[in-house]
Amino acid sequence: MKITIEDLSKIYKNGNQALKAIQLEIDSGMFGLLGPNGAGKTTLMRILITLMKPSTGNVKIDDLDLQKNRREIRAMLGYLPQDFRFFTKLRTWEFLDYVASLAGMRDGRIRRKAVDEMLENVGLYEARDRMANKLSGGMKRRLGIAQALIGDPKIVVVDEPTTGLDPEERIRFRNLLAEMSQRDIIIVLSTHIVGDISSTCNNMALLNEGALVFNDAPDKLIEKATGHVWLIEAIDSELDTIKEKYPVISTVPAEGGWEVQVVADKLNEFPGKQIDPNLEHAYVYFMEYELGQAWNGDIN
Repeated sequence: MKITIEDLSKIYKNGNQALKAIQLEIDSGMFGLLGPNGAGKTTLMRILITLMKPSTGNVKIDDLDLQKNRREIRAMLGYLPQDFRFFTKLRTWEFLDYVASLAGMRDGRIRRKAVDEMLENVGLYEARDRMANKLSGGMKRRLGIAQALIGDPKIVVVDEPTTGLDPEERIRFRNLLAEMSQRDIIIVLSTHIVGDISSTCNNMALLNEGALVFNDAPDKLIEKATGHVWLIEAIDSELDTIKEKYPVISTVPAEGGWEVQVVADKLNEFPGKQIDPNLEHAYVYFMEYELGQAWNGDIN
């Protein structure tokens, strides 16, 4: 499977250009999308799932054209939107059974087996008879994940999939996606939880102001931040000054003050030691120092 995106642009009626001549190839496996608010990630995802048409450019999935073969492509898709909703008068298994039937699973016996297996995979089997609107926030999110994966889609697009999940549930979801990514399918993952990308994705794209500014393996982005991540041991009176001078990644209380992680080409006023970067450090360093975009403490 391969998605080929050529010169893709989207200009809204108000003149806002959400995407600017995107050139991108997405192969089978896990693919991560990062970028600040307004970067164009949601617009790109909505185009990929045929909910929106581009202004210019083209998208092909193998030999299928997104504009000419919309029906065939829709039959291949699984989608989890950030604002996932469902029919409130259905039980959990009934909702997933309905989605499975829409995905083309006509044989009732096969469909019920698939529904039970998917509920087991996302940890909802014990709640299968509960009304969907009575589920907790995290359980509703898991139901959203289940409906995106039921029916063996060839392309899965997920927007903020682990929002509302506790650490155990997040690991369960990562493992489920990792298992699925071993098949010949494409999973496009857009998330503000950088760990979801660094631990699962072989390739990623970084969007900024509608433009593609990075496309490679997460490790390649991390390499750019090597030698630029620092740990400062600070006292209370120094903390505000550090925040004014450097992008601060984390502040952890320590004996006598704080352990502060920052990204910078060099430290001018505070003693510190270099530490190995992770993807979160790399994202902030790239945005701040390579793109020159002031970081506001928000990763999306």
